[in-house]
Amino acid sequence: METNEKRGVRLSRQRETILTELCKVKTHPTADEVYEMVRKIMPRISLGTVYRNLDFLSNQGVVLRLGGAGTQKRFDGNPVPHPHLRCSVCGRVEDVEYPLSLPELPDGETMGYTDLRCDVEFVGVCPQCARKKM
Repeated sequence: METNEKRGVRLSRQRETILTELCKVKTHPTADEVYEMVRKIMPRISLGTVYRNLDFLSNQGVVLRLGGAGTQKRFDGNPVPHPHLRCSVCGRVEDVEYPLSLPELPDGETMGYTDLRCDVEFVGVCPQCARKKM
């Protein structure tokens, strides 16, 4: 199996292709959308393989997995924590383009949690969905 190293993680050819295609877009695609993108390059790849590899890449911190309980998971090729804006109607996700700094928790106030991170997601109605409502 051919492997390369990106972002400190050894990647198979399938994982590298998934990551490369995900990093080409700013749309925060679903796993199904990533599958459609990757299938153009690797026609024999299965949807299950894409799901498993996206899970692996997100668990390794190479990509971000977005979406809370009850929402379809989306993926971001930019693993640096940053805020997002999600449409409550269509589910579209976009990066928030201004820096947002949050205070860090003081030592001792994490209740024993480790590997802390903060996911900031603003929720509203996107311009396209707002126009449809009128």
